[in-house]
Order: sequence, then C-alpha cells, then structure tokens
Amino acid sequence: MAPLRTYASKRSFRPSSPDSAVPPSSSPVAGEKRKRAPLEEEIANVLTPAAKHPKLAPAKSKPRTGTTPKTKSKSTTAKPKYTQLHFNIDQSVLRSCAQCGLSYNKGAPDDEALHKAHCVRVQKGMEWGREEERESFKAGVVEVATDVPLKNGARGRIVSFRADLGGKIGSKISTLLDTVNITLSAPALTTDILRASKVYLFLLPSTPREKIVGCVIAQHISTAMQIATADECRAACEPTSDDGSPPTSSPTAKLVAVDTSTGIFCHPKPLPTPLGIPRLFVPSTHRRQGVASKLLSAAAATFVYGCPLDPRKGQVAFTQPTGDGNAVMQSWGKGGVRIYEE
Repeated sequence: MAPLRTYASKRSFRPSSPDSAVPPSSSPVAGEKRKRAPLEEEIANVLTPAAKHPKLAPAKSKPRTGTTPKTKSKSTTAKPKYTQLHFNIDQSVLRSCAQCGLSYNKGAPDDEALHKAHCVRVQKGMEWGREEERESFKAGVVEVATDVPLKNGARGRIVSFRADLGGKIGSKISTLLDTVNITLSAPALTTDILRASKVYLFLLPSTPREKIVGCVIAQHISTAMQIATADECRAACEPTSDDGSPPTSSPTAKLVAVDTSTGIFCHPKPLPTPLGIPRLFVPSTHRRQGVASKLLSAAAATFVYGCPLDPRKGQVAFTQPTGDGNAVMQSWGKGGVRIYEE
C-alpha cells in the first residue's frame, strides 16, 4: 500500500465527497461526534477546499434627507447665479404720498402695506358694516339726524355714541382715530379725553354697506380762549407807552400765539365754554359737500341733553386747527368759536 501524501503539490485533485478521503469506520453513536486522529484531521484540512463566500456588492450610500447626491459630471452641477447690486446714494427711498401726505419707505413691504391702507381711508373713508349695525343697540348708538342732505344731492344720517366704547365699534373708531391723528400730525387722545367725549359719524348709503364720510369728536371742557380779531392783533403790536419805542412785529406780548402761519392769536383770559372739538375729519373725496358743518351742528345741538349750544356765542371751542380746520371754524362759527388747549 502506497503511503498517503501529506502535502498537495497540485490543487487540481477534488474528491467527489469529503467522505471518500476518510477510511471507512463504524458510524458514531447518535448524539456524539466522531473524534479524528491528528494525521487524519491534517489530511482532511489539506484535501478539503475552503468554503467560498459569496461576493457581496458594495453597499450604496443613500443620500441624506434634504440633500441631493453628488455627481461627478461637471455639466449637471448647478452653478450659482450672482446679481450685481449698486448703491444709489443720490436718490432717497423715502417717499411722500401726494394724496394722503404719508411718508414711507419705498420697497419695504410693511411700509407699503401701511401706506396703501392709510391712503384708502384718507381718500374714501371707512365702512360701517353689518357687524357694527348689529352691535349698535347694545353699544348705545343713537341716530341724532336722519335724511341729512348734502350739496351734491346725496342724503345720509348722523349717529352718536361714547368715544370709549369697546367691541367692534370701538375697534373701528380706534382705527379711524389713528388715521385722523396721522393725517393731522396730532397726538393720540388720552383715555381721560375719550371718557369725556362723544363720537359723531356721518354715514352715507353705499353698496353693500354704509360709508363713514365724516367724523367729529366732541369733548366736555370748562374754559377756552377768545380769538383775537385782525384789529386787535394790530393794536397788540403798537407800543403801550409814549416813550417813543417802535412798534413790535408780533402781538405775542399781549396775545397768545396759536398758529402764526394762519395768524391765529387769542386773548389769554380763559372764558367758560362747555363744548370742545379736538378732532374733525372728512375724507378728501367727500369734502366741499357740507359734511363737516352738518356734523358740527349735530354735535352742538345734542351734546348737552336738552341744551343746544350756539357757536356764535362762544359756547364751542376748537383745539389748534389746521388751515382747512380754520376755514371750517370761521365759516360755521361766524367768528364766535374759541380755542382751547387739548
């Protein structure tokens, strides 16, 4: 019997089964493993080929959420686009609207939205809708005049209520007063003033809601100053003694200057006055129709219950009026309206 080879010069020998290289022996007892001799185990290791492991394909990395996989192709890579910007220091971005007079920053979304809403209210007024009408009875809104005619033939009504109301009507009046204060460059009315005031609105029929085309705030006051006439202003400029001193160019030595641009001067002595008008506003598209005078007459007739007030007798006063307000004050009050400090 030829001796067994303990080494392999060629690896071409492949037995049909691993058992063919092992001499027959008795089958092992069930549950026990047959123990191999050292030489036999070494031969089995040489003759038995190593088990081939299947080749695994390389794992493809998944792109993270929110990111795009990188590609090697340069043609598919998106290149950022740049825009050349220039500073224009010769032109300001601050604009002033010719219709409403509001100054705002052009290009700023918040400023432009504020200007758009403000400009519409200044020119066309605000709406008096069904929500305000449903709340009218509960809020104590009183209709003080109906079927009020205007110069253009339109007819409306005048309502009145407390200036410190809340709810839908209070929110509407708060927005309206903000618009009026911005337009007149006036400070906001204090809480104490609102408690002592009434709001008068001129409502004009519109489709589908009514329009607020005029607003007057009537305040309870105690004293006001009488407006000096042109002759009194000239007399205040003359010297008070015969010492030969030249006349002064301003009557402020004897009178109180209210508005030097419009020539309004007042006597400093306070006089009893029950009614003050701190705010008066009419949208630009509804002016020259008599809205302001109708509102002022309604306020003078109903502010003190059972006691109509006469502006010609000095029973009504205005705060510092604008140019248009001064014209209304003179034409409606016939020179008897006074001035008070807000």
